[in-house]
Amino acid sequence: MFKAYIFDLDGTLADTVESIAYVANTVLGEFGYPPLPTEKFYNYCGEGGRKLMERCLRDCKDDQLAHLDEGERRYTEVFAQNPLYRVVPYEGMIETLDALKRRGIRLAVCTNKPHQAAVETVEGIFGRGYFDGIQGQCDSVRRKPAPDGPLAMARLFGVSPEECIYVGDTWTDMQTGKAAGMYTVGVLWGFRTRKELEENHADRIISHPKELLNIL
Repeated sequence: MFKAYIFDLDGTLADTVESIAYVANTVLGEFGYPPLPTEKFYNYCGEGGRKLMERCLRDCKDDQLAHLDEGERRYTEVFAQNPLYRVVPYEGMIETLDALKRRGIRLAVCTNKPHQAAVETVEGIFGRGYFDGIQGQCDSVRRKPAPDGPLAMARLFGVSPEECIYVGDTWTDMQTGKAAGMYTVGVLWGFRTRKELEENHADRIISHPKELLNIL
């Protein structure tokens, strides 16, 4: 029986694409670049703020990435100022998480979103202490797809990786879960496609949060 569920944040627990687009476009505007369409961020996010800003700058023809270091710093700062801008949990997510908690399942979040913004986003949506652990991007933990975050959560809970489910919506998440030795669940309500999840060997693919309750 699985004892812990570890969730990605963006595109898995909550729809955050408008928030991500707002922050990135705010930073681009500071450099004199026009805003990018929100739709682009479905593919741009998922690998951390630095990679996202690199993609944005290249899209703006800054091929030398002259603003990358400053862009990454400002991305983190702007996110910290308003981490809940247009962020909403997916339909059925809170009810599903409540049901898992009633079963005694430990819940955690592992995301490439900057750590402080991740904590404030998760606590702003679900309440402080709702999740048993939150790990965002920081200097001391390698970003996904490195398995450091999920493995840290398993150690925190005193469970083996084999007793954990890793839930996410991108190739990054599937590779993270696999690298950690966890059962991987890909979700179709997020930012990427079934094809991407299949190509990265998701153990199971689901289309609604309530399906998590059927995995024993």
